[in-house]
Amino acid sequence: MAKVVTAVRNPAHAGKSVGGQGVSLKVLEPASRMSLRARPDAVAALSKALGLTLPQKPKSSAAKAGRTVLWLGPDEWLVIDEAGGDPVADCGSVTGLHSAVDVSHRNVAIAVTGPNAAVTLSSGCPQDLSLAAFPVGAASRTILGKVEIVVLRTAEDAFRVECWRSFSDYVWGFLSEAARDAG
Repeated sequence: MAKVVTAVRNPAHAGKSVGGQGVSLKVLEPASRMSLRARPDAVAALSKALGLTLPQKPKSSAAKAGRTVLWLGPDEWLVIDEAGGDPVADCGSVTGLHSAVDVSHRNVAIAVTGPNAAVTLSSGCPQDLSLAAFPVGAASRTILGKVEIVVLRTAEDAFRVECWRSFSDYVWGFLSEAARDAG
């Protein structure tokens, strides 16, 4: 009889953290992620299926019950579910034209927190991350150094940085170096 073996994926940088100089970095636990593209006539049905209203303005996000939706473009959102839900399955019954793709293993999330969090990110990000220009709940696709990231401001002194897994070593190193210089 054949023996069944189940592969277990180890999260990139699992448990990594660094702190000091008024900023700390921590790799966040894995989450379900979905890249969502939709036409305007499908937005209401998708919002209902996901349990929160899809944001419609640049730099905006919406969050409810462990699920966060970030506006990335006029017809594009990143859905992050940290509560164990399956956003792709939730969109399965929506008949309006849309594309819902599971990208859970593509990204790694890093929390950047502390009084020097914005300074740390600004060392490689050209976007104005001041509280006035980028308030709590603001989200944007931008760059850090040489790579694309998605950044969400989760509190006055806290950000969630999403990067592709293949660039996570670079992003972690860049943020670690910037954190040392922030002080």
